[in-house]
Amino acid sequence: MKIEKFEDIQAWQEARILTNLIYATVRDNNKFDADLRFKGQATAAGVSAMSNIAEGFDSHSNIEFIKFLIYSRRSCSEVQSHLYVALDQKYINEKKFNQIYKQAVKVKELIGGFIRYLRNSKRRT
Repeated sequence: MKIEKFEDIQAWQEARILTNLIYATVRDNNKFDADLRFKGQATAAGVSAMSNIAEGFDSHSNIEFIKFLIYSRRSCSEVQSHLYVALDQKYINEKKFNQIYKQAVKVKELIGGFIRYLRNSKRRT
C-alpha cells in the first residue's frame, strides 16, 4: 500500500485508537475530574503520539521524519507512565490499564518498524 497522506500510516491509525481510548476513559470516569492537570497531561500525551506522526509526515527528509516518529514513540511511553499513576490512584482498574497499555505498545512497535523502514529507504534524504 502506498502512503500518500498521513492518515494512510498504520502507526497513526493505531495512535488514533490509543487517543480515543484515553479520551473515553477520562470522559467516562469522573475520578479524573478531581485531578484536572493529570487528566490534561494524559490526554495531551495521546494527542501528541498522533500529531507527531502527522507533523513528521510533511518533513522534507526521512531523517527529520524519524525525529518526529521518535517524539511520537516517547509520547506513547508517557501514556504508559500516566497509566501507572491512574492505576495507583485508583482512577482506572487493571483491565482498563492493560487495554490502553497494550495499545500503546502496539503503536510503539509500529513506529519502530516504520523508523527501520525509513532508515533503509532512499525515498527522501
